[in-house]
Amino acid sequence: MAEVATIARPYAEALFQVASQGDLSQSSEQIDALAAVAADPQVRRFANHPKVTREQVLNVISSVLKSPLSDSSMNLLRTLIDNRRLSVLPEIAKQFHARVNAHSGITDAKVFSAFPIEAPQLGELIGTLEKRFARKLNATVVLEPELIGGVRVVVGDEVLDTSVRARLAQMKSALTA
Repeated sequence: MAEVATIARPYAEALFQVASQGDLSQSSEQIDALAAVAADPQVRRFANHPKVTREQVLNVISSVLKSPLSDSSMNLLRTLIDNRRLSVLPEIAKQFHARVNAHSGITDAKVFSAFPIEAPQLGELIGTLEKRFARKLNATVVLEPELIGGVRVVVGDEVLDTSVRARLAQMKSALTA
């Protein structure tokens, strides 16, 4: 079977082409909601059951969502159900967001911190990181108490580690060398 990313790419590209003519933020919210529903194991079992019709799957997924789907999102969902590709939806969402970020010049960043970061501190940190990485960042904070203190930032394939744990590892390496 083809790799999930390979299957998802044309769907994500088509969704981006349609969404870029309208409201990208609405499409992003809807694809996130669809991906969350499609990732649920019970929904997948229901969708893959041989006695369940495609229309039943569509109705169940539509009823679970908080807001009604746009025509483009409904068409995507209907196409995925018809082609038995509902399980690919989370990867489609991931690739769609990457395409939206590339279009708007934004890069996703994960900030790992030992402690919660307050909004003003996070704003300052993001400003500093944007200068350091020379691009606009969409930061997500992940708590990781093992860092002891400081932060570790992952932007694409670049890592900036200023954590206490990393400094202790460097000191250990220097002392044992």
